[in-house]
Amino acid sequence: MRALAGALAAGASILAIAPASGADQADQIMRGQYQAVLGDCNGCHTRPGGRPLAGGLPLETPFGALVPPNITPDHATGIGNWSEADFHSMMKSGIGHDGVRLYPAMPYPAYTRMNEQDISDLWAYLTTVEPVSNKVEANQLPFPVNIRLAMWGWNLLNFTEQDFKPDPSRSAEWNRGAYIVQGAGHCGTCHTPKSVLGADEDSVFLQGASLQGWFAPDITNNAQSGLGKWSDEDLVAYLKTGVNGHSIASGPMAEAIENSTSKMTDPDLKAIAVYLRSLGKDTASAQAPRPEQARMVAGEAIYHDTCSACHGGDGAGAGALIPPLIGNAVVAQGNPETLARVVLAGSQAVHTASAPTTPAMPSLAWRLKDQEIADVLTYVRSSWGNAAPAVSPGDVAAVRKELLN
Repeated sequence: MRALAGALAAGASILAIAPASGADQADQIMRGQYQAVLGDCNGCHTRPGGRPLAGGLPLETPFGALVPPNITPDHATGIGNWSEADFHSMMKSGIGHDGVRLYPAMPYPAYTRMNEQDISDLWAYLTTVEPVSNKVEANQLPFPVNIRLAMWGWNLLNFTEQDFKPDPSRSAEWNRGAYIVQGAGHCGTCHTPKSVLGADEDSVFLQGASLQGWFAPDITNNAQSGLGKWSDEDLVAYLKTGVNGHSIASGPMAEAIENSTSKMTDPDLKAIAVYLRSLGKDTASAQAPRPEQARMVAGEAIYHDTCSACHGGDGAGAGALIPPLIGNAVVAQGNPETLARVVLAGSQAVHTASAPTTPAMPSLAWRLKDQEIADVLTYVRSSWGNAAPAVSPGDVAAVRKELLN
């Protein structure tokens, strides 16, 4: 009788444990789904209108095109034949299944800082995604950079596998923000200038870089070209909705907000803001030379005819509806690429749960010539306290040519 009671008790314990184990697995998958949000996996690995994570649009790099591959658990065309160890190796060292070396367009130089638990959680989630049969030719680089063995030398020169190292002198919130920005969020992949070999220039971390025809701006605390005039709340609002009293997201950043930052938790967004606004100096850069008076006069006339109805005669904008041009970090960047692109091509609205739609700007390429766009941008960048360099017609022509290709 005592043995039977013991057996029944043991059976009851097993039944009690089984649901908990299932709950633990479900929690891990949900944590992994959030890691995919932090890493913006959908942004790269899902084509517009395509199946989730089944392969993305080509990424144009200075060395040629790379296509984000299918990362669904399809056995023939995805990662269904990978092991968890393969996945860990890929995230930490850039070496995937069967020893294939990845290119850093897949940002393993940032992902290497992710901890083992977060990588395991992400793997657990990816194994639950619906498998999609979609063969992707990821490597479309020209010879000789299409030879993946070359990445052995690149890694030797430019990459160190490493874990994130918290700063004990900083708060837990700051360290959480640093962990996301440096790791899963891989912000430096877009916002940090690159060497001739395509590696991050750590000495100018997050101080702005050209990317696929856009200029990803300075996101340090620089008061002129960065976030020095933004509050934590301003930055949280921007990452959550794509708009605040200083700027409206466009291009790749609008996509990153829609796919990633708008879906992050408020505490994580605040942590990111605290970290980013601690970087660099809250001081303005050196003043750019004053443009020629003739160009300022021409630019002012074009501005009042074309831009002032929305942005105001004084460049103050209309709150969150129309961004101000005064103190706008995008306006103040040394590189005018993004400004020229927005004037030429317009900007699309950002759609997030918190802000279903944001304002958009129409294209003015049909109406304004390169010289006129250069003059009006020069005027905007040198008025109302702005002090960015003049824009040349050649700057605008280069962007126009790229848009036509």
